[in-house]
Amino acid sequence: MDWTRSETLALAMHRCVQCHGSGLRLAKKGLLTPCNCVLRSIFRICFNRFEKCVTQERHLSRVSLEPHAGRCRSESWGRKDEEYIADFCIIARRTLDEEEHRLFRFHFLLGADWKLCTRKLQMDRGNFFHAVYRIEHKLGRALREVEPYALFPLDEYYNGPSRSVAPPRVRPILVMPLWSGPLAFPPIGRTA
Repeated sequence: MDWTRSETLALAMHRCVQCHGSGLRLAKKGLLTPCNCVLRSIFRICFNRFEKCVTQERHLSRVSLEPHAGRCRSESWGRKDEEYIADFCIIARRTLDEEEHRLFRFHFLLGADWKLCTRKLQMDRGNFFHAVYRIEHKLGRALREVEPYALFPLDEYYNGPSRSVAPPRVRPILVMPLWSGPLAFPPIGRTA
């Protein structure tokens, strides 16, 4: 996936030491890669939306009709908030290893502070915060680069892709042949 400066500029920290606020930095191979501050920002935006979806009242969830390019149907029904919650948790489970996912569950999903997490996971404070930043980097990249539908940007996830969806199939119109027998009428505008 190619990252552009227009995508990362608004997400970057202005005082970042690595990217100096541009959002991109040079990798070892000479390629431009997103800075860690951008990946953490993506994670935090997605996590804030996750928290909003989880804490809202159940009766506030809406069912929406979504267009898609399918063979049988051109639309499907869905609950976007519940789908977002499930996608976020599945991506976290697939991306993180066992220890990272355990820390992710305690700190992010269950809301335990650093003191409780360090006691429960038997780690010191410095290693805890380094692990939290690693989790944010990994998940930020995964939430943006997952195929075919990324969770970030949120407006594309909730409102459909900005790229054009295949138009719905239209049934061909049957053309009836003109009757040319003895009872045929002359065309309009012409006299016989």
